[in-house]
Amino acid sequence: MADDLSLNPSRDDFAALLDESLGGRDFMEGQVVHGKVVAIEKDFAIIDVGLKTEGRVSLKEFLAGPGEEGKPALKAGDTVEVFLERVENAMGEAVISRDKARREEAWTRLEAVYERNEPVMGSIVGRVKGGFTVDLGGASAFLPGSQVDIRPVRDVGPLMGREQPFAILKMDRPRGNIVVSRRAILEEARAEQRTELVSQLQEGEVREGVVKNITDYGAFVDLGGIDGLLHVTDMSWKRVNHPSQVLAVGDTVKVQIVKINPETQRISLGMKQLQSDPWDGVEAKYPVGAKFTGRITNITDYGAFVELEAGVEGLVHVSEMSWTKKNVHPGKIVSTSQEVEVVVLDVDPSKRRVSLGLKQAMANPWDAFLAAHPVGSTVEGEVKNATEFGLFIGLENDIDGMVHLSDLDWATPGEEAIAKYNKGDVVKARVLDVDVEKERISLGIKQLSGDPMQGDTFRKGQTVTATVTEVTSGGIEVKFGEDAAPMTAFIRKSDLSRDRADQRPERFAVGDRVDAQITNIDKAARRVSLSIKALEMVEEKEAIEKFGSSDAGASLGDILGAALREKAKKD
Repeated sequence: MADDLSLNPSRDDFAALLDESLGGRDFMEGQVVHGKVVAIEKDFAIIDVGLKTEGRVSLKEFLAGPGEEGKPALKAGDTVEVFLERVENAMGEAVISRDKARREEAWTRLEAVYERNEPVMGSIVGRVKGGFTVDLGGASAFLPGSQVDIRPVRDVGPLMGREQPFAILKMDRPRGNIVVSRRAILEEARAEQRTELVSQLQEGEVREGVVKNITDYGAFVDLGGIDGLLHVTDMSWKRVNHPSQVLAVGDTVKVQIVKINPETQRISLGMKQLQSDPWDGVEAKYPVGAKFTGRITNITDYGAFVELEAGVEGLVHVSEMSWTKKNVHPGKIVSTSQEVEVVVLDVDPSKRRVSLGLKQAMANPWDAFLAAHPVGSTVEGEVKNATEFGLFIGLENDIDGMVHLSDLDWATPGEEAIAKYNKGDVVKARVLDVDVEKERISLGIKQLSGDPMQGDTFRKGQTVTATVTEVTSGGIEVKFGEDAAPMTAFIRKSDLSRDRADQRPERFAVGDRVDAQITNIDKAARRVSLSIKALEMVEEKEAIEKFGSSDAGASLGDILGAALREKAKKD
């Protein structure tokens, strides 16, 4: 029975035999173990790790670092650490590796560093897609291209192979991935340096710096390890359209520290603060009403800016640019860099504003017109436009006068009278009123001829000869008086004749001339009443008085015949 047991050992017996074979040591594959170099054969080191057989490791794995030339200083008897991959291979040898032992040591060390959030020393050893390979003392890590430096680096050659600190961003031991950053180390060092430098600066302090970069809104100035922003508005008291007009990269400038933001550590700088403020005493230098010469620096939709001196600009509002050009863009009146004369309208030092007038520096055309053409004088001009209010007449110096509808004709309604005029017609008119403040000139055309309703031109009982202008069922409309200022009247049907049978409007035609008597004059209503019937009755009475009456034996026909013959002689 005992012999059977010795011939067929159990699993426990095998474990006991293996433990005895290994000398009682607890060996496990996948661990780092200590071994002893027993011999150096060609390019391999024979290492005893306490197993029944030794293992072989290439001498290259014992080089101190990647890329090193020559052979390692390794000799028989040295104790080394190796990684046990397998206890025994097909050839009966232990499979061990110095590289993997170093890698395991590195991972353990790096994990501890990563936990403490500390930097690790390493060197860039190669270039790969998207970045670089970094050796961290046995473990390989990936350095993305964006994490090499704070600013893009064109040539990484000087950084290759040089030991330097890196920050570990990510570690994944099962996958063997490590991501590092050199930029994070530089930013941290820069932040510490910036904090230290900022603490040494004070607002109001004057420093010298070098212009590092220029943008559309300002320039960045290096104050000795820390940058400050010099905004374009703080470069000069005068208007600066672009920083390149004042500075260039590399210029050494003297600046004042205007503001320091302790939270963001941003520094605002100023150059104009080192110069005297031109706005000091601006009210005394530019009193209201005074005239000055300036230069147009900028044109906008609402006006133009005029530089009175370096750092002092005033605004000429579009409404103060021309006496006559209304609703015109300022760019059509003035141009940039043009020298102009302006008048100071208002000064507000607290808001750093000066209001200027361009038209005030020129003669007021309304004053000039009134001086040359007082009220009552006659002017001549071209019809510019006809509106529902009247005619606009172009006068000298690009100003207009208006003839109201009611001032076109004494007798004809304005709506009818204005139809007689066309754009471009040259007409004469009388100056009725000039309002300089409101820039208005009132003209009249009908005033060139006397008012027929005034004076003794027409009187009640006067006989006038009229021309028929219209025939209606109720009577006839006639025109009489001078051609320059004709009067109109309407003769009713009942006033057309003494004889009822002849009171028919249709017996008259347009253009016929008739004699009638003025029966009434209403000056307020500008109305004259005429009657043919009244004239016939007067003529009959006069004939009877002159040539006798029917009671004296003369017939009415004889009387009227004699009267008509007498009248014919006079005519």
